[in-house]
Amino acid sequence: MAILIEKYIKYLRYEKNYSLLTEISYSEDLSQFSSFLETDFPDIDIQSVDSDIIRSWMAYLMENKISPRSVNRKLSTLKSFYKYMLRIKEITSDPTKKIKGPNTDKPIPSFVNNSDMEKILDGRNFDDTFESMRDRTIIELFYVTGIRRAELIGIKDTDIDLNKGTVRVTGKRNKQRIIPLGNSIIDLIEKYITIRNEEIENQSGHLFVKEDGQQLYPMLVHRIVSEHLKDIPTLSKTSPHVLRHSFATAMLNDGAGINSVKELLGHASLAATEIYTHTSFEELKRIYEHAHPRAENEEEETL
Repeated sequence: MAILIEKYIKYLRYEKNYSLLTEISYSEDLSQFSSFLETDFPDIDIQSVDSDIIRSWMAYLMENKISPRSVNRKLSTLKSFYKYMLRIKEITSDPTKKIKGPNTDKPIPSFVNNSDMEKILDGRNFDDTFESMRDRTIIELFYVTGIRRAELIGIKDTDIDLNKGTVRVTGKRNKQRIIPLGNSIIDLIEKYITIRNEEIENQSGHLFVKEDGQQLYPMLVHRIVSEHLKDIPTLSKTSPHVLRHSFATAMLNDGAGINSVKELLGHASLAATEIYTHTSFEELKRIYEHAHPRAENEEEETL
């Protein structure tokens, strides 16, 4: 099986252009499955694996306290591997085809509400220096577009069209999408670019740069965002992804269609966007409990 796994990993690398981290993750999952077969089903080769064996493997993982989320990820790896095996005709049927993973309770993502974001972006925490203007623009761009950290880092000056009010970002698997920009962020980007061009030399061509003109790196962006979100007591996390969650939640709470939010976020499927409908519902529930007279009466009766 080791030879087939190696062949599959090369396929991910050279044909699918997966990242090194994804390769490592897939390789570890498949090696674990291979070890399970060698221990529990030594007489079974990869072509003879059936759905019962795969269910036994999943049960083994659960018994060893592997979380349902991790089991689902490992099952997804195995499904992808067998799909590839079917494609290259190493097998004639896919034993994973009808197997479903364990149910998982998806956590509701952390997000910043509108009033807290207004306090962060109202200007009192920023001045007109290059670094301060850059950081404010980064935070607001995250919040008004919902882009990922890697997408923001990769934005070049040529990706911004201030006349049309759009930004082009390159997402996962090099998929590009165009996102509209509002007047507030357009004005902020213009001011930032003016200051940047006056103060920074030897620029790399990227929209956001360090003081030496070179492209930002991920941990720096994380620190910038975390520094300004840390004072919000309701947040359990202060990463750039929290602002992505905040964008999606704000859009849905203000009536945007879920399909529109899906396209803006660059999600491959609607299922990835549906988590934010739960967040939106929780917010509506909170508003109801505080505003509806009957809900208020019920609360008083329990005191």
